[in-house]
Amino acid sequence: MNDAARKLAPLAKDQADQHYREAPNNLEAEQALLGAILVNNDAFYRVSDFLKPVHLYEPLHRRIFEIAGEIIRMGKTANPVTVKTFLKADEKVGDLTVAQYLARLAAEAVSIINAEDYGRAIYDLALRRSLITIGEDMVNIAYDAPLDMPPQSQIEDAERRLFELAETGRYDGGFQSFNDAVALAIDMAGQAFERDGHLSGISTGIHSLDSKMGGLQRSDLIILAGRPGMGKTSLATNIAYNIAASYDPEVQPDGSFKAKNGGVVGFYSLEMSSEQLATRIISEQTEVSSSKIRRGDISEADFEKLVACSQMMQKVPLYIDQTGGISIAQLAARARRLKRQRGLDVLVVDYVQLMTGSKKSGENRVQEITEITTGLKALGKELNVPIIALSQLSRAVESREDKRPQLSDLRESGSIEQDADVVLFVFREEYYVKNMEPRDEFDPKYEEWKMQMEKVKGTADVIIAKQRHGPTGTVKLAFQSEFTRFSDLADPSFTQYEH
Repeated sequence: MNDAARKLAPLAKDQADQHYREAPNNLEAEQALLGAILVNNDAFYRVSDFLKPVHLYEPLHRRIFEIAGEIIRMGKTANPVTVKTFLKADEKVGDLTVAQYLARLAAEAVSIINAEDYGRAIYDLALRRSLITIGEDMVNIAYDAPLDMPPQSQIEDAERRLFELAETGRYDGGFQSFNDAVALAIDMAGQAFERDGHLSGISTGIHSLDSKMGGLQRSDLIILAGRPGMGKTSLATNIAYNIAASYDPEVQPDGSFKAKNGGVVGFYSLEMSSEQLATRIISEQTEVSSSKIRRGDISEADFEKLVACSQMMQKVPLYIDQTGGISIAQLAARARRLKRQRGLDVLVVDYVQLMTGSKKSGENRVQEITEITTGLKALGKELNVPIIALSQLSRAVESREDKRPQLSDLRESGSIEQDADVVLFVFREEYYVKNMEPRDEFDPKYEEWKMQMEKVKGTADVIIAKQRHGPTGTVKLAFQSEFTRFSDLADPSFTQYEH
C-alpha cells in the first residue's frame, strides 16, 4: 500500500463510521418506562406533562404510549390486556407477538420511582435527534444555496426552529390532540381564578378596559389605532408600564419563571427614541409635566421625585428597541431572543406603518402591510404572547362631521382588520372641540362651546370596534394630557356602554 492509500484508509474508515451513525436513542429506557406505566398507571402522570408519543424513537413504543395515555385519561386501567386490543394482533416484535411483548414489558418493569428519570432521558434524546435534523437541514440548504432562501432568511428560519424546539420540545408544529387543548383551556381558567382581578388575560392596569376585554389574551393581535394627537402611543406606554410594574414571577417545577401577575414587556419604538419614551413614563408616574422635564423647568422637590421614580423604574422588566424601519423578520428574531434570555409576556409595536416587509419596494404598500400584520399574528401564536400593534387611521376621519373612527378608517385596512383579534380606537373629543374655540369670547356661541368643552375635558373614549372573544362597545377613560396618562374615571357609572 502506498503512502497516499495509507493516509486515505483511516479517512475512508471514519467516513464509513459516520455514514452508519445511528440517531441517538435508548430503547431500554423506553421499554422500562412503558413497563412501569403498564404495571402502575400513576407512572404516566409522572411524565405526561413533558413527554409526548413523538419523543419515543421506536414506532411501536410511540403507539403503546399513545394508547396507554388515552386509556388512562378516560379513567380506565391501561395494562397489557387492555392495550393489546388497540394494536394489530399479527404484528411481530422479533419472535414475539405484540401481546407477548406487552406482557414481557410489564414483567420486567422497573419501579415507578424511576419513571420520571427514564422519561427525561427519552425526552433529551428526542431533542438531540431534532437538533441533528435541524443541523442537517441547515448544512444541506447552505450547500444548495437556493435562490428563494438567501443566507439571512436561512438564519431566521433556523433561529425560529431552534426557538420552537427550546420552547416546546418539537419544531414541526403539527396537530394537537383535543385532550391537550381541553387541558390547556382548564389551566387557563385556573390561572384566571388565581390571578388578581380574575382575568383570563394579562391586566392592562386600567380596570374598565379589563372588564370589557378580560385582559390581554395570549397569542392575540391587538390593533390600537387613532389619528395623530389622540394619544395612542400614550395609551400603549401606560399599558406597557402597568404590566411591567406589576410583574410578579412564579418559579416553575423546571426552575424557569412564569408571570403570576403582570409580565415582561418588549416595546418596539419605531417613532420615538428610548429616552423620549422613558420621559413620558417618568412624567406619568411622577405627575411632573414632560415638557417641564425636557426644559429643565422643575423644582428641587420635582427633581427628587424624578430620581426616586427612576430608581424604582430600574427594576421594571420593560425592554425598549428603538430601531427605525425594522422588518417583520428582524422584529421576530429579536423577540425570540428576548423571550429566551429574559422572558416575554407582552409585545408592543409603535407603529405598524413604520415597519418594512421583505417585499421589494416596487410592490404596493397594501401587500407589504398584509405581510407585516400576518407576520405579527403568526409571531403572537409562536411566542404565545399578546401583541399590541399601533396603527394610523386614514384622513377620511377628518372630513366627516362625526369624527369617531370606524373599521374602514384603518390605513391599508383589509389585512389589519382581518388579522386583528381585537381592534381598539382611541378617540378624544376634547381634541376636536378645543380647535373649534370661537375667536371672540363675546361671541354668543362661546358659552355653548365652553359648556361642551367642560363636558369632554379630560376624558377619552377607547372604542372596541372588534373583539373575537367578547363584546364591542366603548370604554370612557380619564386622560391627563400634561402627564400623557390614561386612567379609570372617578365616577364608575360613567365608565362604559355597549353597542
